[in-house]
Amino acid sequence: MDSTGQILRRLRQRSPAGFAIALHVEFTTPRYLFQGYDKDWLDHYSSKGLVMHDPTVRWGFEHTGSIRWSDLAANDPMAVLSQAAEYGLRFGLTVAVNTNGTRSISSFARRDREMSDLDIAAISADVAMLHKTTVNPAAFTPATHEAMRQLSIYLTHS
Repeated sequence: MDSTGQILRRLRQRSPAGFAIALHVEFTTPRYLFQGYDKDWLDHYSSKGLVMHDPTVRWGFEHTGSIRWSDLAANDPMAVLSQAAEYGLRFGLTVAVNTNGTRSISSFARRDREMSDLDIAAISADVAMLHKTTVNPAAFTPATHEAMRQLSIYLTHS
């Protein structure tokens, strides 16, 4: 089985403009959060409170599967996707998984082109694997749990 680090490296290759992966969201808080977007975008997104208006987040809470951001543009009254494009996140994909009562929501971005069907299939498979392997943190050794926590912090604040 691939390690979390290997999966995240593959996801980074397929989404060179960055990603946000919220695993096992309870209410509005994920157990693990991996963010690979540029700091300027993260700062803008946070300072404007865009999570409350983000059509990718809304879609992820209401659906499972995957959707290109271009298919969400008509349902974006606060122009979150247009703002993202100004920061180089021009093309994107959102993937949502909900199994055994736990939901994970993730988004991936590129500057150069829409996500291909191959990208979508590969990213969706990797997200499903992350979701599955992190469903029961009690099964992690203390060292594995700490490594996941540190990786989450590193990616979020690097």
